[in-house]
Amino acid sequence: MLDVPNKTQSRGLAPTLVLALGTFAVGTDAFVVAGFLPDLAASLEVTEGAAGQSVTVFAAAYAVLSPVLATVAARVPRRALLVAALVVLGLANLGSALAPSFPVLIATRVLAAAGAAAYTPGAGAVAAALVRPELRARALAVVVGGLTVATALGVPLGDLAGERLGWRYALGAVAAACLAVAAGVYAIMPVLPGAPRVPLRTRLGVLRRPAVMAILPLTVLGMGASYTVYAYSVPALRAVGVEGTAGMLFLYGLGAVLGNLAAGYAADRWGAGRVLPAAYLVMAVSLGLLAWTAAGGAAIGGAAIGVLVLGWGASSWCQTPPQQHRLIAAAPREAPLVVSLNSSAIYAGIGAGTLLGGLTLPSGAAFTYGTGAALAVVALVFALVTRSAGGVAE
Repeated sequence: MLDVPNKTQSRGLAPTLVLALGTFAVGTDAFVVAGFLPDLAASLEVTEGAAGQSVTVFAAAYAVLSPVLATVAARVPRRALLVAALVVLGLANLGSALAPSFPVLIATRVLAAAGAAAYTPGAGAVAAALVRPELRARALAVVVGGLTVATALGVPLGDLAGERLGWRYALGAVAAACLAVAAGVYAIMPVLPGAPRVPLRTRLGVLRRPAVMAILPLTVLGMGASYTVYAYSVPALRAVGVEGTAGMLFLYGLGAVLGNLAAGYAADRWGAGRVLPAAYLVMAVSLGLLAWTAAGGAAIGGAAIGVLVLGWGASSWCQTPPQQHRLIAAAPREAPLVVSLNSSAIYAGIGAGTLLGGLTLPSGAAFTYGTGAALAVVALVFALVTRSAGGVAE
């Protein structure tokens, strides 16, 4: 926890709203490509499967860079770190918007991941430091909520902007948002010191704990199952008869917000060991039925598809609260470290899933949906086998 004066902690939750705008920009940047993937692929003369690898590269770079940047930049004053991260993110998106070729786009996505990996953990630490102890959980919820709200609003808005103005303008709008939030953070945040430096070896040393290693792979599996399809949601949704995808992307994001909120309550009431298998069952059924529909097995209406997409989104993002709960129970003294590692595992799963989706998409959307459903079943089995890890099965 950052050491800040008591008078700085009297500001209430208002400053965290600015930080949440930053995580909203980060979340929109990470996932917005899904909304205009076909146009991006056509513009840069690559296949849709190849274009989706821009999401893979972003997610993989985030997963690798997050613990490294947390170590390297530990002592940097927090306001300077957050502003610099958002400026890097904004400039990287501007570079993506102007990219003349696919290799240049990939390079700018790596740079964007570096900005995102520096911003998100730092924003959480600052949010907790700026408020009184009794408000810290709510402050963290506000900041993390920016990511899930981005899936509900940022990605569909990016889809609409891509349809009407083109994908370059959509990424340009993300760049402008990042730079505007950087100015807001600089204007409203107090000067805060850096944190004590924790060596990377210490950060990764917690992986030697058997309980931690029994829990983290489930995050990779679960997010991989969901994101096998998500980056390719426009062609995948068209394969089940959906033409206007912005509404369905909104339903996915709405499910993500509701699933994230409900999972925390449900894990406290019934235990993470019960919530997670239920989530993976919903994911497997949702993706499995979408696969069946895409293969021509059934002709279902838009309302039914909307329910399946809502369930898919809810099951995707209800994993995080119970997984964090299990990890903290497994290593309570290293709670910040294991939560950071779980964030890396989330993006590792997103990257792996997107890579797998790109490989399966040429075989048809039904195969891509089916692959995601199969991974969800594997995650379900893994969750049941390891449900006692961390001591919070019930």
